[in-house]
Amino acid sequence: MNAPDSFQTSSLQQHPQGAAIRRILAAAVQAVEPGEAVRRFVRRTGDMLRVGEERYALQDFHTIHLLGIGKAAAGMAAPLHELLADRLAGRLLVSKHAPPDPLPGLTVLQGGHPLPDERSLDAGERVIDFVSALGPQDLLLCLISGGGSALVAAPVAGVSLTDLQTLTSALLACGARIEEINLLRRRLDRVKGGGILRLANGARVIGLLLSDVVGNPLEAIASGPTVPGDPGPGEAARILKKYRLGAKTPASIRVALQRETDPPGAEAGRVQNVIVGSNLLAAQAALKQAQAEGFHPYLLRTDQQGEARQAAFELATFLRQCRQSGQPVPAPACILAGGETTVTLGVDRPGRGGRNSELALAAAIELAAYPGVMLVTLASDGEDGPTDAAGAAVSGETFARARALGLDAHACLARHDSYAYFDALGDLLRPGPTGTNVNDLTFLFTF
Repeated sequence: MNAPDSFQTSSLQQHPQGAAIRRILAAAVQAVEPGEAVRRFVRRTGDMLRVGEERYALQDFHTIHLLGIGKAAAGMAAPLHELLADRLAGRLLVSKHAPPDPLPGLTVLQGGHPLPDERSLDAGERVIDFVSALGPQDLLLCLISGGGSALVAAPVAGVSLTDLQTLTSALLACGARIEEINLLRRRLDRVKGGGILRLANGARVIGLLLSDVVGNPLEAIASGPTVPGDPGPGEAARILKKYRLGAKTPASIRVALQRETDPPGAEAGRVQNVIVGSNLLAAQAALKQAQAEGFHPYLLRTDQQGEARQAAFELATFLRQCRQSGQPVPAPACILAGGETTVTLGVDRPGRGGRNSELALAAAIELAAYPGVMLVTLASDGEDGPTDAAGAAVSGETFARARALGLDAHACLARHDSYAYFDALGDLLRPGPTGTNVNDLTFLFTF
């Protein structure tokens, strides 16, 4: 996993508490390392496999197969490969990045993200073939994590890859929440929305889920490939209407969304789904480390949503008030907010950035010239939108430092060009892909 030094930025390098802050960031990511998350819930004793509170006698199954979908697939697979290497008959993973040291006997595919691409289509067909070969006497272990919705695409009849890309781009640009985006995906894909259960021909399915969705709704994580249930055409229509996307939605998708689908059948009783890691777990680990570093820890929330710049205003206001009053936590303090914000793009061509760097940029304006505070944003997967950064660090000096370099924070924010702003300052967090994904964290510090 990522060492503390991988979270270095110019502001953190110069700050007296910079090294401590880097250790706090690293602790958050390390707590949701996919392998450890799985190990906490899965044990094997002889021929008995325990998953959470359920037990499975391995001799009862003809074959055992391993399928991973999502950014954390490789990390989640490692402990199961160790536990079940003598029994695994099939091993297939689909992820964004190829693991540096692939496990023996493991087939690893890469898909497109955040938009599905031709590789995603190929992965979708390979997943369907893999699962469809199973039967009632088989056991399938499914490892599900964030990013899976785009990495694997198997559109329903009449819907093309271009159609999916058009809809996904419109949803990302309009500020739709991930659970809303994934609700539409569930109705447009043969793998999502419990598709694994329908395709598995009665096989027993165990879903181990690393949550990247606020509130951990099972059906929204990677669009719920192991979670039965259809939201129905009414909910899909509501989302398109809410964001005024009717005219931007391809006709083939509108037709597909209106179709009635078969209700979930007996396959609903053939699955055990378990949440093995979440944003809360990462936040708790970070606060434990913060306390060890001498900060007063405080968990503000783990359900942060809405526009990134509005969240920045709220968090910066809270941070200033906390620094002034010492309430609800005195300085030095480490305050954490988790969740996932959105960015609504305008009609003009935007600059480069993601929701975390945009939140940081808006916060830099709110905290301009304010002493004794710092705000750090972090995408737990190490990738903030379509960039190589995970977020950014902001202090009361950020605004003035940028202005001295000729950077206009308000102009950069207007064109969503947060990446260039923080890149010039040396304050982008670039830890690299972390191999996990449990939403975002915003760290608020008072000194």
